[in-house]
Amino acid sequence: MNSTISDAKKLPVKMYSKKTFFEKVFKYKTLLLMLLPVCLFYLVFAYFPMVGVILAFKQYDYQAGIFGSEWIGLSNFKFFFVSGQAWTVTRNTVLYNMAFITVNTVLQVSVAIILSEIKSKWYRKAAQTSIFFPYFISWVVVSGLVYNLFSYDYGVLNNLLKLFGQGPVNVYATPHVWPIIIVIFNAWKGVGYGSVVYLASITGMDTSIYEAAEIDGANIFQRIWYITLRGLVPTIITMVLLALGQVFRGNLDMFYQMVGSNGLLYNYTDVIDTFTFRTLFFSKEVGMSAAVGFYQSLMCFGFIMLMNMVVKKIDSDSALF
Repeated sequence: MNSTISDAKKLPVKMYSKKTFFEKVFKYKTLLLMLLPVCLFYLVFAYFPMVGVILAFKQYDYQAGIFGSEWIGLSNFKFFFVSGQAWTVTRNTVLYNMAFITVNTVLQVSVAIILSEIKSKWYRKAAQTSIFFPYFISWVVVSGLVYNLFSYDYGVLNNLLKLFGQGPVNVYATPHVWPIIIVIFNAWKGVGYGSVVYLASITGMDTSIYEAAEIDGANIFQRIWYITLRGLVPTIITMVLLALGQVFRGNLDMFYQMVGSNGLLYNYTDVIDTFTFRTLFFSKEVGMSAAVGFYQSLMCFGFIMLMNMVVKKIDSDSALF
């Protein structure tokens, strides 16, 4: 008996030992090569540029370069907060993004549910294509569309008003209407693309649940409310959390192309990104622009951590990490 146990102990354990790092690399070399372009993309365009954050604490000198420029501490941040624009652009950025998240999520989920309930495959594809198409239109083209709609002299809106005997309206000198215009065009452009995720989630749901509910007498609205929407809750939470990570970031293309350098609209349309762009473009102060960008990144990081912590306390399975 003892000899049998001793013989068993002498059996090679190599087959149970963990593979080394290089053995794993060799085994999964094909998958790693497929992953390499993505890794290089983020290294070059996301991680390497992070070194430039030190510019927020320096008085940048083009001759001395990034590392040779003089350290000036928090002076660049002081400019941002003393300028009087810190609260305005931060407030606008947060409120716009909250509006975008709320309106777009409701519309995206609604569109996904409507498309999933369309029985005709041809009509569903045609509707999805038409809704998806605006996503591919550049904000430059959209800004041209907006201008042709609201131009004081030649806009479609004012031409219609004149047709009915009304006076023209100078939309580009009426700041309080622009939040509505921007939210509407943002939704028009992004709803089709955003609905794809929810549509895929609906497609993956068990059809037998719908069949059982239909047999039990549930109508279409009851099936949507009790099955579809309940099944979409984890996806909605994940998408909203990811969107909240960008709540302190504004879409520079959208805001700059639609508003441009119209100072009359700044109080209602200026966001952190457009303020940073103008600071760099007009004042040529790289350090000040870097300081505003660093402030923006810190606010994004802090907010997503806070929201994730809140979701984790309510439902830990729905949290990102």
